[in-house]
Amino acid sequence: MATNTHGQPVGPDLTGWSPPESPKPRDIEGALVTVTPLEWADHGAALFHQLEPAPESIWTYMTFGPFDGLSQFEEALCALDDYPNVIPYAFVVDGQPLGFACYLRIKPDQGVIEVGSIVLSPRLQRTTEATEALYLMIRNAFDIGYRRVEWKCDDLNAPSRVAAERLGFTYEGTFRQATHYKGRNRDTAWYAIIDRDWPVLDDAFRKWFEPGNFDATGAQKSTLREIRERT
Repeated sequence: MATNTHGQPVGPDLTGWSPPESPKPRDIEGALVTVTPLEWADHGAALFHQLEPAPESIWTYMTFGPFDGLSQFEEALCALDDYPNVIPYAFVVDGQPLGFACYLRIKPDQGVIEVGSIVLSPRLQRTTEATEALYLMIRNAFDIGYRRVEWKCDDLNAPSRVAAERLGFTYEGTFRQATHYKGRNRDTAWYAIIDRDWPVLDDAFRKWFEPGNFDATGAQKSTLREIRERT
């Protein structure tokens, strides 16, 4: 462990690291999905119709939704552009927008960024395409120089917590009464991947995506966790 001239332990030296820029909205191409800047004119109506069959429970832990119609959905999505440090993206598969997510709480000076506000249509849930879309957002953040990618959710949101851990995020604790929404309290569970974690996680993702990891029905042979544990 490093120490200063007083013999006190100090954090690792960051000489050589410089703050990245805020992510530039652009297409991030994967093998199965394109993560593209969310534009209402291009994606809004089609995305709404993809989400319509989903149960209202997908909105329980979101700050917005459910929606009575297309106009309410438009208002909520367009409002994302007005929030500081928020960049929304659509997940497009075979030309159809099937979900969306955002970069949030973007802090270039600290090298910290969050992936959140994730909403997946029934067609996208529990698919390889969904995993790839989130992988692309995480990888892009590290590629442009961020040191830490965060994932936060309501502490009671079990599916989100499972998803974070499946993707390799480390649970760092729960902030009690961190905020409130929809007239109720939210304790917020914090997860993160930091840059020194990423090479091992990236390698596991790449191995998981290999065609040989899937059988003839498309079922995975090894989970991400199993691949990480073998690394």
